[in-house]
Amino acid sequence: MDIRNLLTRFLSQQGYEVGSAMTAAEVGAVLAVRKPDLVLLDLMLPRESGHDICRLIRGHGATPIIMVTALADVRERIAGLDLGADDYVSKPFDLGELAARIRAVLRRPPGDLAPVAPAQQPGYRFGNWTFIPEKRALYSAEGVRMTLTGAETDLLLLLWNHVGKLMSRQQIIELLYHAPGAVEERAIDLLVSRLRRKLAHGGRQLEMLRTVRGDGYVFDPGTGLPDAGAAN
Repeated sequence: MDIRNLLTRFLSQQGYEVGSAMTAAEVGAVLAVRKPDLVLLDLMLPRESGHDICRLIRGHGATPIIMVTALADVRERIAGLDLGADDYVSKPFDLGELAARIRAVLRRPPGDLAPVAPAQQPGYRFGNWTFIPEKRALYSAEGVRMTLTGAETDLLLLLWNHVGKLMSRQQIIELLYHAPGAVEERAIDLLVSRLRRKLAHGGRQLEMLRTVRGDGYVFDPGTGLPDAGAAN
């Protein structure tokens, strides 16, 4: 039994409604008519790049993506995370671990709800942004909405809860993934880089999220203290 049939049967037994697609064209056809709650994306496809399909899915919104990738292929994992994947499992993997990772990703707030103006609900305010984790989004004072992936949302919320404190890469890994060594330190660097690029739309991104060479990162939203009107 190939991995696609194995996962389809296993996830169906877990109570999920499961569909499958083999090509970018098939994925695009599915996304045109429905939005999956989660995508398991095998990077080792016979005719097309899994990374290209990851880009295609991201072009349709923030549907959570869990990559399925070879154990030794660290570069593939990092590239997938940099494209916006939320998590990965390495082959060979335990089906129980996969089920746990799926549950963890699905517990995250949805990222493609209709935009809501920052003034209409509480959020975490800093610089030019209002950060609303429940929407997985940043809203600028000018009305720009910047959608975040689940991993970017988790990272920004973690940094917010440690404003002004130096966070090493290993600390970030342990707090985000609840296990030391869950991902490579390079993956954290790329995750920070992605978040910086999105913060750049509001200006001062380098000052907000500073690199301390050799040690880690410090998040300083401007005053060094949470805004008085921010959510608790």
